[in-house]
Amino acid sequence: MRFVTSVKTYRQILRMKYQDDSYYIDRVLAGDTAAYALLVAKHKNLVFSIALKILNNREDAEELSQDCFLKAYQSLGTFERKSKFSTWLYRIVYNAAISKTRKKKIEFVPMDNYVVHNYSEDDFTPGMEAMNAEEQKKMMDLALDQLTTDEGLLITLFYKSENSIEEISNITGLSVSNVKVRLHRIRRKLQEALKMMMKKSVV
Repeated sequence: MRFVTSVKTYRQILRMKYQDDSYYIDRVLAGDTAAYALLVAKHKNLVFSIALKILNNREDAEELSQDCFLKAYQSLGTFERKSKFSTWLYRIVYNAAISKTRKKKIEFVPMDNYVVHNYSEDDFTPGMEAMNAEEQKKMMDLALDQLTTDEGLLITLFYKSENSIEEISNITGLSVSNVKVRLHRIRRKLQEALKMMMKKSVV
């Protein structure tokens, strides 16, 4: 099945302001299969990002992304809408990618919840506020490159795709407390990496 039939169609899709996912799902289930191309276009970048974070191979990630979109299409009638479509879709991608790498699940190191509840979201790296947006992005990208595959995946789910803690728990199969702990550790790691880069930049 071809979800996007031409370059012209794809460009038109990119220019559109997307509707809620339920709108496209209803159209597909009503027989308008072409509407699924809009769901693909809307979510393809993050689906690919999740697959790439786990597989660490662009070709494998692209192939798996296509397979997962096809699987989601074939299973769309079983989607009960108890969660967001994106959560359901990302769960399919996550499971398929983990299965492909022959992992049963990502293991997380426990941490005292006290640390999580007392961590300030307002912490920032001194000096970065003086940089322009392009410089800040470049430095953040360098810091993100220092994350492990598992850490990069959670950051992608939380910040890029704006999933809630509960949604990430549903996608990964991790407990809510483990997701909170892991995100806390990642933010602290990023902060330390940024501090080190700031120190080097002023030497």
